[in-house]
Amino acid sequence: MAPDQRAINSHMQQHYYYNNTDNDNDSDDDNEVVSDIDDDLTYEERKGEIKTKDDNNNNNNDVFGGSRLKERCSFSLGRVLFDPRGKWVEEWNRVFLLVCAMGLFVDPLFFYALSISDTCMCLFVDGWLLVTVTVIRCMTDALHLWNIWLQFYIHRRSSFGFIHHHRHHTSHALHYFKHNKAFLFDIFVLLPLPQIVLWVTIPSLLEKGSIPLLMTILLIMFLFQYLPKIYHSVCFVRRNLSGYTFGTVWWGFALNMIAYFVASHAAGACWYLLGLQRAAKCLEEQCVNTSGCGMRTLCCKEPIYYGSNSMVKKLERTRLVWAQNREARSTCLTSADNYDYGVYEWSVQLVTNDSRLEKILLPIFWGLMTLSTFGNLQSTTERMEVVFNIIVLTSGLLLVTMLIGNIKVFLHATTSKKQVMRLKMTNIEWWMRKRQLPQGLRQRVRNYERQRWAAMRGVDECQLIKNLPEGLRRDIKYHLCLGLVRQVPLFQHMDELVLENICDRVKSLVFTKGETLTREGDPVQRMLFVVRGHLQSSQVLRDGVKSCCMLGPGNFSGDELLSWCLRRPFIERLPTSSTTLVTLETTEVHICKGKC
Repeated sequence: MAPDQRAINSHMQQHYYYNNTDNDNDSDDDNEVVSDIDDDLTYEERKGEIKTKDDNNNNNNDVFGGSRLKERCSFSLGRVLFDPRGKWVEEWNRVFLLVCAMGLFVDPLFFYALSISDTCMCLFVDGWLLVTVTVIRCMTDALHLWNIWLQFYIHRRSSFGFIHHHRHHTSHALHYFKHNKAFLFDIFVLLPLPQIVLWVTIPSLLEKGSIPLLMTILLIMFLFQYLPKIYHSVCFVRRNLSGYTFGTVWWGFALNMIAYFVASHAAGACWYLLGLQRAAKCLEEQCVNTSGCGMRTLCCKEPIYYGSNSMVKKLERTRLVWAQNREARSTCLTSADNYDYGVYEWSVQLVTNDSRLEKILLPIFWGLMTLSTFGNLQSTTERMEVVFNIIVLTSGLLLVTMLIGNIKVFLHATTSKKQVMRLKMTNIEWWMRKRQLPQGLRQRVRNYERQRWAAMRGVDECQLIKNLPEGLRRDIKYHLCLGLVRQVPLFQHMDELVLENICDRVKSLVFTKGETLTREGDPVQRMLFVVRGHLQSSQVLRDGVKSCCMLGPGNFSGDELLSWCLRRPFIERLPTSSTTLVTLETTEVHICKGKC
């Protein structure tokens, strides 16, 4: 007999004799009475008992430090209690990732606010589109600020604890802001650079007629903040993927598709801006050949136009002459055949388009098409255009490769276990045909494998726990089985060490509907603790009447082994079962074999 088992038997014997000092000779009868009382309990009463025991277990866990840890890590805001380890943190991380994706999608929209008037052939800023994009950007920035404040608040509570709620908060905030590089990076990506450039810098440059400088500043500003913003989002995704925030395969698939779509949107927006620059360059060349036309003529008199009145009514004579220049209009804006636009050929129909939706959708389509096909771009020899094409094609190659690779990984993750199951079923079918099992037994084997797969999704729980370190394995089994083991009256007042040794010997099994676990009169080889499902316990009484009851989650059977283990002198023969157990549905049980 193993040392652990001897310790268990010794403690069990002490508690057993302590609780039954007046009835030493009637131990078997007492056990039967206890079993009868437990069998008479309804399922609802059992469920209430389980809940009470679970509450007691939670209280015991608090004694071992759980309450202190929870008190230290959780904090209150008004009347709401926040726990950094709670479910809401995981949900907020998912929402914040969507906010990051929205922020990456919003910034390129600022490019579409810059447009060319079809009637006046001058550059202006679409006021209503700029207002809409600015409001959306401010909303995403507000959610970013909420996330920064939440991180700081959690960090302060976890560092100082609930007792120091109002102590040294100013010095701690300064220390956190000064030494936390992530905080500085978060603030950098929130800087309102696009708003300042579009609302202040661009109108000022339009009034001066500095179109080349305008395009350069707008593009540099975008790259200066957008590239760090991409890095910020990637770091956030990696940090939360390691924490299993996005634990499902479909989340990973959706993230890759969102990233590919945002990349196409950004590439299309840059393509639109560079196409607008090419159209402005064409108009500039035509303006040089027109008398009285200057760079300020190419910029509208109202830099930010809201469409409240017609531009033609306020045109000066010079601007009116330029607006009626048919040669410039046909060369630069009407068709792309009269000027070498290169890769920006499609953008000619967008720069003067009044439909904001079409102006956004076509560049997205161009970005998706270009990133997916890696070619079919007829470029000119202009350096900026060639560099842009190289960057877009290289980025498309990398993105498509990553997308295909990640999708392959996700599909493999979803189908690998199913393939293993199919292979196992194929082997089982071959074995059953070889042994010529009857059709009834074959169907029972198939049902067992299918229902075990449905219950555990192909995870071999016993093997998984067995491969863990011994200390971790014992703690996990203690957590899984303690509530069930304590349902046994004899185990309710056991020492923690004894209960831990008992839980370590428990194994999990799944039985299909209609399976007979034990028969009346057969040797009792194990105790059963019902985790999920229901069992029918039947017993034939002396007058031939069959008595039945149902065992549900939290109930147990096979307690005859307890009196057998404590019997002195010890008898090697196992006790006989007084009941027959049959599963009423797919049932998961924990078993503890009677090996002394």
